[in-house]
Amino acid sequence: MDAEDKAIKRLSKLVKKVFQKKKTTEAAISLDQFKIPREQHSISRSDIDDNALKVLYRLHNAGYRALLVGGGVRDLLLGLKPKDFDITTNATPEEVKALFRNCRLIGRRFRLAHILFGREIIEVATFRGHHDETEQDKQKVKQSQEGMLLRDNVYGSLEEDAERRDFTVNALYYDIANFSLYDFCGGMDDLAQRRLTLIGEPEVRYREDPVRMLRAIRFAAKLDLSISEECAEPIRRLASLLQDIPAARHFDEVIKLLLSGQGLATYRLLKEYKLLAVLFPILFKDGEDDKATKMIEQALMDTDKRISEGKRVTPAYIYAVMLWYPLEQRAQEMSFESGIELHDAFMLAMNEVLTIQVKTIAIPKRFTAAIRDIWILQHRLPRFGGKRAQRVYAHEKFRAAFDFLALRARVEQSRELAELTAWWEEYQLHNKLPEHNYARSNVNKAKEFKPDADRPAKKRRYNKAKRKPVVSKSND
Repeated sequence: MDAEDKAIKRLSKLVKKVFQKKKTTEAAISLDQFKIPREQHSISRSDIDDNALKVLYRLHNAGYRALLVGGGVRDLLLGLKPKDFDITTNATPEEVKALFRNCRLIGRRFRLAHILFGREIIEVATFRGHHDETEQDKQKVKQSQEGMLLRDNVYGSLEEDAERRDFTVNALYYDIANFSLYDFCGGMDDLAQRRLTLIGEPEVRYREDPVRMLRAIRFAAKLDLSISEECAEPIRRLASLLQDIPAARHFDEVIKLLLSGQGLATYRLLKEYKLLAVLFPILFKDGEDDKATKMIEQALMDTDKRISEGKRVTPAYIYAVMLWYPLEQRAQEMSFESGIELHDAFMLAMNEVLTIQVKTIAIPKRFTAAIRDIWILQHRLPRFGGKRAQRVYAHEKFRAAFDFLALRARVEQSRELAELTAWWEEYQLHNKLPEHNYARSNVNKAKEFKPDADRPAKKRRYNKAKRKPVVSKSND
């Protein structure tokens, strides 16, 4: 019986090898259908980040498949400079971690490996696979009642991974083994036609991850793509699904939407597809405010210009602008209802407005503190008498508050705000109070400010008793 068992085992191994070889050959043939040779595309290794190449080659040399995927490939094909480079592989996250000492594993919904090179992060994901609904492993896959994926750690093949991607233009793969591209979903055609198309049934894919609706808006604005009709139609109907997304994730997405250099175009698309009302419900509490819209659009236009010039921007400024008119309105309501001073109502309204907003978008405390400073300084900027101007000018958020003031003056076309803006412009240039009509007509009756250069220098007094004697050093 032992001899027979051994014979059966050898036979089964032989059959398994034959079928495995046949399966590998068939897979190679099927992959060739989607392969674009090096001479037929424009991507060169010289355009790829050095650290990304290190990760690709180490995975490849260790016997794993390693491909560049997503936005990095898409942007290179469009002639743009990629912001980051993502990699996909058949190695599991644990196998990736074993290869790289500078690796950490993150993610609960889908396990990812982050390879750290200083501040730069190269993200490595294992090929994702399809769900087996008949034998669903609760440790690997979990969905909500609305169909949203809460956990998704099912691994698969390269073709399956392409089908699990969101948009066709993001399902393009650059293979470090032969420098060829793989296009499984028609992404090259969509790039040529400047079209954004979702892979699979749009409504199902949006329900799996509602943030894909925000990504559709972002890619359309960023890459100047038109959203296909099938991809666009469900967005307005399913916009409310974004309410189920964690507020912390919304903060990250809004940063990408409004502070990536195409903020104005993105804002208009968000409004068009009814997504802005989900992210900023307080803006639409009593209907849309034309003055608020004008101010937000002007702020985003200025921010886009700063980003194109390589200047710094802060989320606090944009949030301060977005919530300013709801804040003013609520302060007036509280003052009228409770009979308290407008300034006190303003301070109370700040807390209320920010509390409402952070339920939708979890703005970190370091930014809510900066938002409060910008708002409070709007009340301090008109009161510059005596040494107040010095104190306001020395404030950490003065520049942001001044830009905010100048923006209000432009949008509201207020003579008083325009004169106040001109006064502070002059103050910054010369660090002294200019001969300006606003200074004379201001209700605060500000006194003329004398800079330190015009004041008599104070004599320093020395206590001779406490001075240490000077000891000369000798060569002894």
